[in-house]
Amino acid sequence: MGWLLDIIRLRFKRLRTGKMVGNVQPMDRLESSLRDAPQGATLEASLELLQQGRQSEAAEMCKAMLREQPDHFDTLYLAGMLHAQRGDFVGAKASIEQAIKLDAENADAYLNLGNVCRALGQHQQALSNYEKAISINPEFAEALNNLGVLLSDFGRHELALSNYDQAINVNPGFCDAYCNRGTALRGLKRCEEALASYEKAVSLNPDYGSALNGRGVALGDLGRHAEALASFEQALQLMPEFVDAHYNRGSALRDLGRHVEALASYEKVLALQSDHLAALNNQGALLIEVGRYADALCGIDRALALSGNNVDALTNRGVALRHLMRNEEALISYRKAAAIAPERPAILFNLGDVLGMLKRHDEAVNVFNKLLQVAPDYDFAKGRLLYEKMLSCDWGGLGELLETIEQDLHKDKSTVDPFGYISASESELDLKRAAEIYGNKKFPRSSDVLPKIIGTRKSKIRVGYLCGEFRQQATSILMAELFELHDRNRFDLFAFDNGWDDGSALRGRLDRAFGSITDITLMGDAEAAQLIRDNDIDILVNLNGYFGRARSGVFSHRPSPIQVNFLGFPGTMGVDYIDYIIGDAHVIPAGHDEFYVEKVVRLPDSYQVNDTKRVIADRQCSRSELGLPDSGFVFCCFNNAFKITPQVFEIWMRLLRGIEGSVLWLLDTNPATSRNLRLEAAKRGVPADQLVFAAPMQLSEHLARHRLADLFLDTSPCNAHTTASDALWAGLPVLTCKGTTFPGRVAESLLHAIGLPEMVAGNLAEYEAMAHKMATTPAMLNELKAKLARNRTTYPLFDTDRFRQHIESAYTTMYDRYQRGESPQSFSVQAIAP
Repeated sequence: MGWLLDIIRLRFKRLRTGKMVGNVQPMDRLESSLRDAPQGATLEASLELLQQGRQSEAAEMCKAMLREQPDHFDTLYLAGMLHAQRGDFVGAKASIEQAIKLDAENADAYLNLGNVCRALGQHQQALSNYEKAISINPEFAEALNNLGVLLSDFGRHELALSNYDQAINVNPGFCDAYCNRGTALRGLKRCEEALASYEKAVSLNPDYGSALNGRGVALGDLGRHAEALASFEQALQLMPEFVDAHYNRGSALRDLGRHVEALASYEKVLALQSDHLAALNNQGALLIEVGRYADALCGIDRALALSGNNVDALTNRGVALRHLMRNEEALISYRKAAAIAPERPAILFNLGDVLGMLKRHDEAVNVFNKLLQVAPDYDFAKGRLLYEKMLSCDWGGLGELLETIEQDLHKDKSTVDPFGYISASESELDLKRAAEIYGNKKFPRSSDVLPKIIGTRKSKIRVGYLCGEFRQQATSILMAELFELHDRNRFDLFAFDNGWDDGSALRGRLDRAFGSITDITLMGDAEAAQLIRDNDIDILVNLNGYFGRARSGVFSHRPSPIQVNFLGFPGTMGVDYIDYIIGDAHVIPAGHDEFYVEKVVRLPDSYQVNDTKRVIADRQCSRSELGLPDSGFVFCCFNNAFKITPQVFEIWMRLLRGIEGSVLWLLDTNPATSRNLRLEAAKRGVPADQLVFAAPMQLSEHLARHRLADLFLDTSPCNAHTTASDALWAGLPVLTCKGTTFPGRVAESLLHAIGLPEMVAGNLAEYEAMAHKMATTPAMLNELKAKLARNRTTYPLFDTDRFRQHIESAYTTMYDRYQRGESPQSFSVQAIAP
């Protein structure tokens, strides 16, 4: 009866994804055996019908045979095959079990019964049947192979590997065993050996699509994505509807940065198998990468309709919602994902991130602490914990955390993002290290960089400003008048917006200044870069750096021949595709260029531009209206809370204890921060009512309330930036301390530009002494306020047109060098005559 068993084995071997058994007799030889067999023409006819794909007719014939001979092994076995072909594995199992009762030592029957049990999810029974087949025939290569597959399914790769090796010893040309052996080796992370096993399978059968697919996966594991792609495409030439190969091709294309083609591959997968969960997830993640967040959300929701608790889909949904600024909904997705996988680091990082965006900083601190317990070296997690602790003024363990971050930086670990670190670091070298590690990890130079071409010199230089804050936000508050004053006879201006239109009056000014603002929020980095190149931009200015709604990835494609870091981020970006950083002689002193990857352009006066159209409200508020005492000295600091350090706060508290009736006026950013600061004050013997928190209000009214303060106390090591300009514009003197980094020297720059260098203390001890003297010497403070009032309109800080001429001179020098084919070099802009 072996001739019939071979046909049945041929038909049953496809009951699982991938090949379960190996070589069988060719069909023509089987048909020849059948013709010579003693069984009647009925059985032969049914098998011929089966071969022709006429399953229904073959099944009817088989039923007739079973009525005549209900206990005939071959007929029962054929009935089992017919059930399995129709997907009726329950019927198939019953028929084969009946056949086995007639021949209990038939190894082939146990093999195929194992296959049917596996298809039914009855894995323990499948295991028993494979083992029974092997006990009957210890050299049954096909059973050894299929047992290996079952073991691999449950992660028992070492045992599976032993079975594959035994099968190969029995049959050295067993392609399927080599292919499945490669899969087990991948499970054991033995990638080179896995590749060799797949290569052997392909050498035995060059048209073996599954082995070609497996080889591609192994090549991808080894980072050889171009070779992996070629292998997947070979598999698809042989098997055009091979779903796994289409899926893996998409992943290889994604790894190669060929996002459009990758999306097409995932679409093909979904056309062949609409419920392919992994393809839906990866498509969603890729759409997020290319900035198509709404489209991503649609696909991810399809995935969640199939599997509502799928952690990857929930996480991707949270990411898409974050980009769509639907943070509360994102939080729900992340929380659900974290409930299912409470120790998955990426979920915890995203959960902490969105809590921070929602200003729930104390909760974010708890999440990042948990993340570091689960994964102590997770990329940039220590830095995010630092940032959230600083935002909430939660200073417990701060010294140890900073020490660990510094040690990590010296080991080139991905430990802290540059913006989060500026509040705490006093080392320009460490800030540079942080930027280089972060920039090259998160935004490496793109493999498809657009060519840098020297074109015909234009009559007007085309300057593009890329920013995520073209709205009522600090960057635009400073820049608005510069945009309005730019010389349109020499410059064409373009705005590329990664934020949103907030409908504010300031946004209206920006719209009018540029003529139009191009929204790139829903574009991928490559698409946005091509748009910028299509606009023939000569100088592209990054107004975010690593702050806010940045799009550093766009710059990695080099869409413009000259790329500039300015204003939004006070430090180097640490990447070689940004040519220049704009500073001044105070924020980047002579001899400090080594701490910047960019070439340094030093403007006269100050690097910070200001808008002289900022309106100060006429409303005269009383102290009591704003929660201040009717009398007593008012120290003020309206800096972001993340700039307040324990060292500076200690000085402030000593001042409050030493000056009777004094208060410290701070911004009320969120309840946790205010609560923590009051607790820190109490630890230092300062009553809660000596800290007053100012509620948010419109900018014009906020500027007006500065009149009720007596002295603005700056922070260190990171200064007031826009907030210092606000105070000076409103007539409030600012006291700062000379810093050791760019972000720690900004207030010094501003004070020199307004003619008040005496307000720059040399160190914190001098800073404290000066603050105390000013608070206790009214005449001294009054003279400072009078001097500020005189200088406000006569010194360079608030001379926007003077600044405009200086920065335009800088742009022209950059462009002239480029036109001459010269590489970027540091230079200083000559000051125009007063």
